[in-house]
Amino acid sequence: MAMPQKRTAVVAVDYSETGLLALRRALALGEVDTLHIVHVVELASPIGVASMPVQVQPASTALDDEKRILHEYVERHVSAARTSGEAGGISRVVSHLVLGNPADEIVQLASDLDADLIVIGTHGRRGVQRFVLGSIAERVVRFATCPVLVERPKSTPADKVPQIEPPCQRCIETRQSTEGRELWCAQHRERHGRRHTFHSRDTKSAFPSSHGGLGSVT
Repeated sequence: MAMPQKRTAVVAVDYSETGLLALRRALALGEVDTLHIVHVVELASPIGVASMPVQVQPASTALDDEKRILHEYVERHVSAARTSGEAGGISRVVSHLVLGNPADEIVQLASDLDADLIVIGTHGRRGVQRFVLGSIAERVVRFATCPVLVERPKSTPADKVPQIEPPCQRCIETRQSTEGRELWCAQHRERHGRRHTFHSRDTKSAFPSSHGGLGSVT
């Protein structure tokens, strides 16, 4: 009889609410045997030369504090999950404190461990906030060599979600009647003209080709 395959997962924690959600989700995964919990300490650039590729490593005392904080965090939440029966089938937990770029180090650790899954939290925010708070999860998803489970809160405040309006029917009619020469109706022409610049060119007549597509530019 074949033995069940032991699966390995990596979960990233940053002590935030979403990081804790990711940890709880990873602990509850019944098919995972070994869970690696990683916290990445990002290297800082010296004040005044932030644009230079020089990074400052935290002092040894600061790293000792980071190790202690991570150890206590892992012990507290893993113990709570085991007491409540939410730890699934996990038989081994390993914590890692790593220095570097968070997304890159998470992906690299998962690759080094030949992990079957990465679990990471995200705030699920958009716009400027997405680049500040969601870029790590996005980069992990993009470059990971294994599946990635992204955990996020169930609800996002309504004011964080962009309100996308449906197309204006008059604008559609204007584009149809002018064969695309005019994009906007009279009502929206002024609004778009202030913040929306575009350049249109008939590519078929400008770059003819024998096969009916775009020709080459020489």
